[in-house]
Amino acid sequence: MTIPELFDLRGKVALVTGGSRDLGLDMAGVLAEAGCDLVITSRTLSSAKKAAAQLQTLYHRETLPLALDVKNPSDVKEMARKAAQFKGHINILINNAGGSPGSGGNLFERMPEEIMELVSTNLLGTLYCCREIGALMVKQGHGKIINIASIAALVGRDRRVYERSQMRGQPVDYAAAKSGIVGLTRDLAGLLGPKGVCVNCISPGGFDRGNIPPKFVEEYSDRTPLGRMGRDGIDLKGAALFLSSPASDYVTGQNLVVDGGFSIWK
Repeated sequence: MTIPELFDLRGKVALVTGGSRDLGLDMAGVLAEAGCDLVITSRTLSSAKKAAAQLQTLYHRETLPLALDVKNPSDVKEMARKAAQFKGHINILINNAGGSPGSGGNLFERMPEEIMELVSTNLLGTLYCCREIGALMVKQGHGKIINIASIAALVGRDRRVYERSQMRGQPVDYAAAKSGIVGLTRDLAGLLGPKGVCVNCISPGGFDRGNIPPKFVEEYSDRTPLGRMGRDGIDLKGAALFLSSPASDYVTGQNLVVDGGFSIWK
């Protein structure tokens, strides 16, 4: 295959949960540019519609916006039904919905309902989407699932860096949920590989969106071999395109770490 053929996604449909902003929007954009039609979900339909309109204008690809609460299995099931009807198939699923809702704080300060909210949003939501869309892919005989984990699944974070910048940071339950995604990815890859479905995950490091204290950016960058934080609109696109495209057809069960080397340096 030629290089253009290896990264050609024309005729494919990608579903990106949490695709209305930040890294989710970045990944949706690069897939659209490679030829994908899109299904974009967000917690609110208005946010999904805004992102869909933006993507259609930029890339001239058909885009279906849907509201989705990934914590609710019935919502996920209905979303999967609508997504499958859009073009009759789903080729790529990027499980990006997640984050760290609530008040932050450490494990000993957080209420049980805050912990359950975070774990449900990040881990159970990913599991529910894998279940519903994975079943569609098995029927098709092919598909690619990309779960978004985090370097929080790989390293214990030095909270002193956060304290010096007066940031609370993400709690331990976030790391627990993201670690679960890495394990889910590996075992699901073993289950679905014989059925033609590749399952991988991406673990991003810290990305600077201009809303982080300069002191934190400086310290984080100093602890990173490449000397900087990730850049929105640039640094996650290649990983998402690779794992979505024919270029990765012999890759499954892997965790692609996109962190400038942060997790390897001591």
